Amino acid sequence: MPEHPTTHPRSRALQDTPLSVLDLAPVVVGATPRDAFRNTLDLARHAEAWGYRRYWLAEHHNMPGIASSATSLLIGHVAAGTTTIRVGAGGIMLPNHAPLVIAEQFGTLESLYPGRIDLGLGRAPGTDPLTARALRRSLGTDGDDFPELVSELRAYLDRAPPPGVARVRAIPGEGLNIPIWLLGSSGYSARMAAHLGLPFAFASHFAPDYLLPALELYRSGFRPSDALERPHAMIGLHVVVADTDEEARRLSTSQQQQFLSLIRGRPGQLPPPVDAMDALWAPHEEATIRRQLRYSVAGSPETVRQRVQAIVDETLADELMVVAQIHDHGARLRSYELLSEAVKGAQAR
Repeated sequence: MPEHPTTHPRSRALQDTPLSVLDLAPVVVGATPRDAFRNTLDLARHAEAWGYRRYWLAEHHNMPGIASSATSLLIGHVAAGTTTIRVGAGGIMLPNHAPLVIAEQFGTLESLYPGRIDLGLGRAPGTDPLTARALRRSLGTDGDDFPELVSELRAYLDRAPPPGVARVRAIPGEGLNIPIWLLGSSGYSARMAAHLGLPFAFASHFAPDYLLPALELYRSGFRPSDALERPHAMIGLHVVVADTDEEARRLSTSQQQQFLSLIRGRPGQLPPPVDAMDALWAPHEEATIRRQLRYSVAGSPETVRQRVQAIVDETLADELMVVAQIHDHGARLRSYELLSEAVKGAQAR
């Protein structure tokens, strides 16, 4: 169960806000998924040493620049190569899967790495409509049955049925304490997480418009449950830290270029950074991307510390889930290290 205060704070110090990593296993230009997986494990080991709480991997499909499609397998790879950091899904797109299969997969992971596995659930396909149909085949769902799928999954993870009661059982999985989070980018999952008394993670790193309304819906409608006594909200941020503001802004152009390719309908691998984006995007594309990436932060450690503290003040987030789409792996490692140092250093201010 996530740690939580006895009452929700009116303010939160940055150094008291846990940091976690969201990894899409980016495939950069000139590299392969094999390289992405090697970098993922290397980053996870460093993140563990730097004090990050969780390391989550996201399910996406038919995306040349994202290698985390077989999310459960990659979670096992990371958990096997680390020792203490929590590893999980941010998230599993449940309408793509039979709940029994997910219960068994995460039951297996929790049995192998007890006390370290998180299960974040989303209702979007994590891909384009054509690929969604290929994934779901004859399931005939567009996500509207998400509450029923979550209920079925939670039933499989519940305790064993009484003697004489016949039901399908998830073995392994049954009776294991696997924290379930609901993920979302609108008010839908916020309401559902509140109703069920589950922790909630909002994808503000790419869907900022509904962040504050969704948090309000979640907190105001929260019902205590066996899983969680009080609301616990985590928000996603794209953060790039470098020694200077200029270098961080340059590194962040890789993500901007990737977003540009996505809105043009031509998703690709993560490109190297450029000195300026002016020649690459049209004014309306720039406006769209800057709006979508409103909760992206790039700068020196002090610049980032101030901006992230302002976001924590605005949202009262209980945790921060940080993604850094940086082309060079060494620069990506350095960004997460500098962020950790900046947050820890805030305590002395």
